[in-house]
Amino acid sequence: MQLLKLIALDKEDLSILSAHMQDAVIKAADLTWQASAQRFILVANRFVWEAAEGRSARQYERRRTALHFNRVTGVRSRGFDRRDGDKVLSLLTVNFVPGKDAPAGLVELIFSGEMAIELDVECVEAQLSDLGAAWETEFKPKHPLDDV
Repeated sequence: MQLLKLIALDKEDLSILSAHMQDAVIKAADLTWQASAQRFILVANRFVWEAAEGRSARQYERRRTALHFNRVTGVRSRGFDRRDGDKVLSLLTVNFVPGKDAPAGLVELIFSGEMAIELDVECVEAQLSDLGAAWETEFKPKHPLDDV
């Protein structure tokens, strides 16, 4: 499978990035805020949802992926301390909330356990890039709503 590279320039694009990043696991040590460059970067082990359809256990994949946001003017975390580098976060979704001064707004990275990161942005400008080969995992993420 080819390496995934996606760009988001609006709320709709960001929802596509979010779908690909759902259930990615991230260590707090892999979160980087570059204030002078107005950039927020995270490196995660994402579940490869696009390759999961029709596969069985031990055929699922994870892949190391970078997600970065440009034109970020502020960063806040909720529910955890970003200085705790060993803290593992499981990403549920990425949302954009438009502000009064469009196209500025808030990008929310929502994690399990009521944790979140909020990015103040001048506009949506994000990029997802797979960093290398996938590896097998026998565990497919499952959510309680899957049983409904």
